[in-house]
Amino acid sequence: MFVLQAVIVLILVVVGATALVLQARGDSQREARNRSLAAAEAFAQAPGLAQVLLSADPTAVLQPRAEAARRASGLDFIAVMTPDGVRWTDPRPELIGRRASGDLERAAAGQSFTEVFEGEPSDAVRAVVPVLDDRGVVVGLVGTGIEIKNVSDVVEDQMPLLIGAATGALALAVGGAALVSRRLRRLTHGLGPIEMTRMKEHHEAVLHAVREGVLIIGPDRRLMLANDEARRLLDLPADAEGRHVTDLGLDPGTTELLSPGRIATDKVHLAGDRLLAVNVRPTEPYGGHGAGIVMTLRDSTELVALSGRSEVARSRLQLLYDAGVRIGTTLDVKRTAEELTEVAVPRFADYITVELLDPVLRGEEPSGAYTEMRRTALFGVRPDPPLQPVGDLISFTVSDTPMAAALAGGHAVLESDLTTAPGWRAQDPEGAREALAYGIHSLVAAPLQARGVVLGMANFWRAETSEPFGEEDLSFAEELTARAAVSIDNARRFTREHDMAVTLQRSLLPRVLPDQSAVDVSYRYLPAKAGASGDWFDVIQLPGARVALVVGDVVGHGLHAAATMGRLRTAVHNFSTLDLPPDELLGHLDELVDRIDVNEDRSGEGITGATCLYAIYDPTSGRCTVARAGHPGPALVGPDGRVDFPEVPAGLPLGLGLGGLPYQSAEIDLPEASRLVLFTDGLLVDRGRDMDAGLVLLREALSRAGRSPEQTCADVLDRLLPPAPSDDIALLVAGTRRLAPDAMARWEVAADPAAVSGVRGAAAGQLAAWGLDSIAFTAELILSELITNAIRYGGEPIRVRLLRDRSLICEVSDSSSTSPHLRYAATTDEGGRGLFLVAQFAERWGTRYTARGKVIWAELPLTGEGPAPVSVPGLQELEDLAW
Repeated sequence: MFVLQAVIVLILVVVGATALVLQARGDSQREARNRSLAAAEAFAQAPGLAQVLLSADPTAVLQPRAEAARRASGLDFIAVMTPDGVRWTDPRPELIGRRASGDLERAAAGQSFTEVFEGEPSDAVRAVVPVLDDRGVVVGLVGTGIEIKNVSDVVEDQMPLLIGAATGALALAVGGAALVSRRLRRLTHGLGPIEMTRMKEHHEAVLHAVREGVLIIGPDRRLMLANDEARRLLDLPADAEGRHVTDLGLDPGTTELLSPGRIATDKVHLAGDRLLAVNVRPTEPYGGHGAGIVMTLRDSTELVALSGRSEVARSRLQLLYDAGVRIGTTLDVKRTAEELTEVAVPRFADYITVELLDPVLRGEEPSGAYTEMRRTALFGVRPDPPLQPVGDLISFTVSDTPMAAALAGGHAVLESDLTTAPGWRAQDPEGAREALAYGIHSLVAAPLQARGVVLGMANFWRAETSEPFGEEDLSFAEELTARAAVSIDNARRFTREHDMAVTLQRSLLPRVLPDQSAVDVSYRYLPAKAGASGDWFDVIQLPGARVALVVGDVVGHGLHAAATMGRLRTAVHNFSTLDLPPDELLGHLDELVDRIDVNEDRSGEGITGATCLYAIYDPTSGRCTVARAGHPGPALVGPDGRVDFPEVPAGLPLGLGLGGLPYQSAEIDLPEASRLVLFTDGLLVDRGRDMDAGLVLLREALSRAGRSPEQTCADVLDRLLPPAPSDDIALLVAGTRRLAPDAMARWEVAADPAAVSGVRGAAAGQLAAWGLDSIAFTAELILSELITNAIRYGGEPIRVRLLRDRSLICEVSDSSSTSPHLRYAATTDEGGRGLFLVAQFAERWGTRYTARGKVIWAELPLTGEGPAPVSVPGLQELEDLAW
């Protein structure tokens, strides 16, 4: 190795020195040409030269000047000549008057040139330049040059330096070669070239001959080495070495396996259409470099290729994989059956028909009888197969048909040649003739079974494919239909649960809204396609002609959410009977949800989250009080069509376990004929649409003046309803009304029992004006009792109000927060019978608290027909009624 390196270096030095000599000689000649041409051009263009050449004796004038220029420029000669080459001047006087050698025709024609001249009087590098007069006519020539021997002398002067440099380079190279040879011998452990060559050949042979792919990735994630098998398995490009792993065109899964820190042992990985067994290990850091990665690959799909069925097996594996992904994407029985047909055509069959039992389509449990099924799906490579269409009832009454045999045996049945299948032809002779004429020639009938119960069956037909079904296709058909049957059964169960949840939910929602005069209400409720949720709404009639509007939402879907909704709706009804303000009612509801969650935490059936909006509208003042617990606020549409979203303090959702945080309410003045819109978030939010975008669409849908609540509901759903709602939608639109001023009467009452009679008289007059003389006595008795009670036990100010609505409402308010209680009075008691009489004569009565006291109210029917008053057996008891 050392001798070879020394010889190579010697050759390189010799070649280099020779090249330097040749280059120096070439540079010297080029320099001589340039100097000669520059001097000739300078002399030829000297001022007055053309006139001197036309004089009688140019030599006398030009000879001394030419010699002076030659010595100054360092040239060997400068000669001035006639156009035909006769010398006028020359460093050698004996040559003056003699014609110069060489071809001077180019210069005589007006062209300057340089050349290496060989001839008399000496070999030289010369330049010849024409001398032009004012008219551009050549009147002479100027020749300059350096003799060849002088040019060679310059090169010879540099030879010692060149030889010394070459010798030094040779010595340095030989020494470096010796060091390198010594280093190589130490690295190769003394192995010679023959041993190293043999070792490399063995390495290459083993690396590229094994049927296992090998990849080595450097610390910078660039491919350092890939053998032939790895290139084949991963379809690597020819120039893969040196590329980053992300630039090799690998699928994302394979690229992820080559990430730093990954370790895999015989991991089955799908790369393209190959199923690979992959091992990944990090390499140890070396030489200051970080750890790399070594990956080995084995093509496990080729194990199947040994049996001659690799391509079929891979396609079937891919088909089963696609079936697992594509069948059952929806929880719809019919759509699941259609997905089965779409997956298997045309990769397994040319046409597929799916029949299901009618109970399965309805979400019910199969009855066990399967002689008749409903064709649910039909798909094929052409749209017009001669098979019974979807919706037809298919009978399996002939026992020796493939379909009946498959249902009876519980496994797939093959009929490879339908032309020789008498049972199949006997089932429907006319249909069989049409199918055979169409080209259908082979069939596999497979039952759809889940949990050991037959749900239906799938029939795979071949017509366009010339190869009939074989025995190996039976197991595949059974595997495919088994996966589809599980999805169909899941869809059936969901259909049943969904129907039950929707039925339960609709039974828990209000069926008839109460008769009231405060608002004109319209509503819409739409359950989600994915299953009934816990959205609800309500309209609750309150004392004083007021009305409560409620909208709520329970998180989740299914029976539990629907049942939870019913519990919360019942709780809201119960709390509303207490006539609580909205914020207090939500506080009680939140406390109730917390208790439910604590009590049912172990069963896991607690309320996972709920929101609610509760609003009370008073038609006497046009004021609406609103509070919300994590629910979207209402929208207010003015009579002119202007849409606003009033600010309502956003309380926390119900049941978060943060008890003690109060809710806040907001008061909104609603003009008459305005529309208050309450809704759940399912109306606004859907796939691809957030809350802000939904509010924009809602504003656009509501901004139409003169629309009734019913028309408003239609406008909103037409604008915002998605094709397949992912959540329930509850929409409540309330058109506001005001109680007419002439339907109300108010009086201030002094805290004096003597003032009772005056108020009774004024009330009697008002009732007569309203045409309610038939109930005047009962109303006077109730007012007298309530006013007397307020004077005796309450505090000022005391006010009386009569409201003529669907009933007569009598209200007496005072500043005391003490509430009266209905009780039975003993014979010796001085009081306690007044409220008992009020309860007997009034249709309803009760107490509600205000910020500055309470209001005791009673309602009487306008017709005078009400509850029968209690019988008073004796005069003494009547006298005891006095306060």
